[in-house]
Amino acid sequence: MAQELLRLHNAQVRRDGRIILDVDDFVIEEGERVVVLGPNGGGKSTLVKLLTREMMPLWREEPPVLFRGNPRAELREIQRTVGVVSTSFAEALTANRKVLGVVLGGFFGTIGVPYHIQVTPQQVEQAHASLRELRIDEFADQMLGKLSTGQQRRALVARALINAPAVLAFDEPCIGLDPEAQWNLRQSLSSLGQAGRTLLMVTHDVADIMPEFNRVVFLKDARIVADGPKEELLTTSNLRELFGVPVTLVEDNGRYTLY
Repeated sequence: MAQELLRLHNAQVRRDGRIILDVDDFVIEEGERVVVLGPNGGGKSTLVKLLTREMMPLWREEPPVLFRGNPRAELREIQRTVGVVSTSFAEALTANRKVLGVVLGGFFGTIGVPYHIQVTPQQVEQAHASLRELRIDEFADQMLGKLSTGQQRRALVARALINAPAVLAFDEPCIGLDPEAQWNLRQSLSSLGQAGRTLLMVTHDVADIMPEFNRVVFLKDARIVADGPKEELLTTSNLRELFGVPVTLVEDNGRYTLY
């Protein structure tokens, strides 16, 4: 049986007296590749922040967040369990850092390597291996600001891989990228899925759903409204209801477009 990695149960997040996420039950098992799809403002990013403890749910007698069944996982364990790629972190980066340093920062949960820490040769080699997996090792010694936005985004994926996390979480990974950068990043997502990695992606764009993703969760108005195989949920009628507009879904060899 697959191992349960992450579980939310009766998890509710409030901000300024308003419910911004309310999850009855949500589980990610090892090896799954899950897309959380829904309109902006529906609670998708909050879901990722709840898993990483950037946000905390309301207290329950039965803990609402479990990591591998542990209700009291330490923050360091969570950081090892979940590697996150988000545009909010990208905005915190400064352009005058070398790509290799950005990736090495993943070992320490920092933007770069802290000045008081001496990295080991093994850590440097591991960082290069992550960059090679994303096909950007040639940029290791370049300043981050010299890279295109798409290459910078792939550097963040390499950073998230550095601790060999049990699950990689992507928060709107292709937002703000041009078509070429979107294509390259989505190819990287496909490669990660083909390698058997556990993936969680939150997005409003069906084009982000690569063939390797096998489960779709609809999130709207802070609640999960559907959860199941993508072949069952990704239909024109379902997406019209989810987004509230008369869109049409087109599928071509496992890739999706909305018109």
